[in-house]
Amino acid sequence: MNWLLLITTLPGQASSLRLRFWRQLKGVGAANLRDGVYLLPAQESLRPALVALCDELIAAQGNAWLLDVPSQSPETEQAWRAMFDRGESYREWRTALAAFLDGLAEAPETAARRQVRQARKDLDAIAAIDFFPNEQLGVARRALADAERRLTRQFAPDEPEVTGGVVPRLSPSDHQGRRWATRARLWVDRVASAWLIRRFIDRDARFVWLKEVKDCPTDALGFDFDGATFTHVGDLVTFETLLASFGLDSDRGLIRLGALVHALDVGDGVTPEGQGFEAILEGARQRHTDDDQLLNEIGPVLDSLHAYFSQAK
Repeated sequence: MNWLLLITTLPGQASSLRLRFWRQLKGVGAANLRDGVYLLPAQESLRPALVALCDELIAAQGNAWLLDVPSQSPETEQAWRAMFDRGESYREWRTALAAFLDGLAEAPETAARRQVRQARKDLDAIAAIDFFPNEQLGVARRALADAERRLTRQFAPDEPEVTGGVVPRLSPSDHQGRRWATRARLWVDRVASAWLIRRFIDRDARFVWLKEVKDCPTDALGFDFDGATFTHVGDLVTFETLLASFGLDSDRGLIRLGALVHALDVGDGVTPEGQGFEAILEGARQRHTDDDQLLNEIGPVLDSLHAYFSQAK
């Protein structure tokens, strides 16, 4: 194991620079050997950030040296590795996750989904600076997966499992005036898919909102449940499957809207626009128990997002 050693002196009165310097070093996971001396494993992915930090300190009339240090004695190696033990961070993370799960039964859906997304983000941040991972990372990832399953069981018990295979290319002209069916109490993927169907695939679509997916009419095209005609395929959520099926995946606005739906549905990489849409949808669900009314209200929101994504760079 080779190492990177950062040796620094900061200008005396640069308090804002000191704070920014400390935050950047914490962000990359540096260990403090002594005042002004910081240690990291010699990973090439870390070097650009440290070089940029050196340049910033020198420009501010400080001093900085980034040195490559070869492997040390077994005793020193063991002591240095121990400085990167993330056990306490994992314990704090698991404590916070356990507290969330204790209150999950009473939590509103939007808040619960947001907290699970934050838990994933926090775990990713710990894992990114866990340079010598052990079983604690695996335990944490299994705990997160269990939390996500509990969230699904509570708020979307009929959420479809991912299927394999190739998405067939279909013609909208063969799918006009049809009945389409999905699970009642629409959430992100289902409401966006219903909007997509009516707006771009079948303008005369009639929808059936199913309390039980087993009650899906035989003449209806099901979407977003296990066994449905259109559902999750590989990495695609149902909205994206519909885009691919009906040749809509060249529309810039729809592709970007699909990324928003995907992020909200799988809980990863949610943008500010996604958070805003989720809040609007949750408010509309509180005001409307009828899914036809909900779709009618959310449709213009999706129209506006599509227009924005079609133009925005």
